[in-house]
Amino acid sequence: YEWLNRSHIVEWWGGEEARPTLADVQEQYLPSVLAQESVTPYIAMLNGEPIGYAQSYVALGSGDGWWEEETDPGVRGIDQLLANASQLGKGLGTKLVRALVELLFNDPEVTKIQTDPSPSNLRAIRCYEKAG
Repeated sequence: YEWLNRSHIVEWWGGEEARPTLADVQEQYLPSVLAQESVTPYIAMLNGEPIGYAQSYVALGSGDGWWEEETDPGVRGIDQLLANASQLGKGLGTKLVRALVELLFNDPEVTKIQTDPSPSNLRAIRCYEKAG
């Protein structure tokens, strides 16, 4: 909840008008944590400390207008964030994306991994470029 209200995250994760309450976060993410949805949540750790959040999901039929033309059930979408602004620009996002992609491709059913950063989120785009 607190991470999703940090300025460097709000900018790209819903915008200022979408700042969530604790109840909003529980409603949106608790079913994933309890494996009641197709979204799989992850907490990124570094030296035993949580540093970020990532999620993967089946792109086919993900809803809300995302990936509407996707027909392959093996395609996964990903999203992630780093918790602290002080972590930005240090390569941690790239490492997080690489680790997530490696983990997802361990599943033989996964055929492709895709993401959808805002065209104006140059930091995220560069992260994905560096991650390959």
